Amino acid sequence: MPKLKTRKGASERFKLTASGKLKRNHANHGHILTKKTRKLKRNLTQTAIVAKADVPRIKKMMGV
Repeated sequence: MPKLKTRKGASERFKLTASGKLKRNHANHGHILTKKTRKLKRNLTQTAIVAKADVPRIKKMMGV
């Protein structure tokens, strides 16, 4: 069997935690920030955990 290739876009966007969960960044923090509240912008900087339904698909893309 040949080695599995990683989808580079997925490997750059998601990180695997020590317990095997997937971390992701929030959307909507790239531009048009003037109309967003301080609280929203602050909360968008934090990472989030990927939804359970999406984990198998993303792990397959990452080659994990």
